[in-house]
Amino acid sequence: MSIYKKYLGSDFEKLHPKMQQRFSMSSENGLAMIGTGKMDRIWNAGFHVLPFLHFGTRRNIMFPESGKNIPFSIENYAYKDRFGRETVTWIRQFHFAKKKRHFDATMIFSEKENRIVDYLGNKQHLAVDIDMKVNPDGSVTIQSGDQRFYEGPAAFKFPEMFSGNAEVNEFYDEAADLFRISVKVSNQTFGDIFGYNGYFKAEFKQVKPEEIPAYARPLREENRE
Repeated sequence: MSIYKKYLGSDFEKLHPKMQQRFSMSSENGLAMIGTGKMDRIWNAGFHVLPFLHFGTRRNIMFPESGKNIPFSIENYAYKDRFGRETVTWIRQFHFAKKKRHFDATMIFSEKENRIVDYLGNKQHLAVDIDMKVNPDGSVTIQSGDQRFYEGPAAFKFPEMFSGNAEVNEFYDEAADLFRISVKVSNQTFGDIFGYNGYFKAEFKQVKPEEIPAYARPLREENRE
């Protein structure tokens, strides 16, 4: 079963049919989604947050570039990781004129905590609790919660004043036959720090675990949730 269907329960059926397809991927059905489109706008809060955004590029978490009409791609694959957890990849690429930036993650369902955990970046150092809500129009809102950092034997909860809190809104535009998405990351100290909004068209296809591209999997997998 999809980790999103498991989390949402009966509310999953309230999603728009295309959104249900979008979030139905699992290792059992082998469904993958490849999306391509453009971000109408990518923005950041300016000079004072650039060091934070530059640091994020090392782990494929956010980036300092901004712009309009930036080509975008997203890849979602489902598989079971080496700990046997149902996992969905989120490989987001932003194709700027001179650089390609990533904002990558892998999501799992924590059976112990009965919640979705989002491991940000390519080394699963940052684990973020996720809340997912279906809206009356069949769209979805995803919000981040508590965040934990894992590095070797070190493990600690990120203080709220240093955390980036994300809100993602996504819906299916029937008239244009595409998905629209907006993302905003904020901090209680600095306010809004980073975000983007745009659209993508999606192709759904069957992909076996061994066919998932190597770049779509994290460089390391973290067992702590």
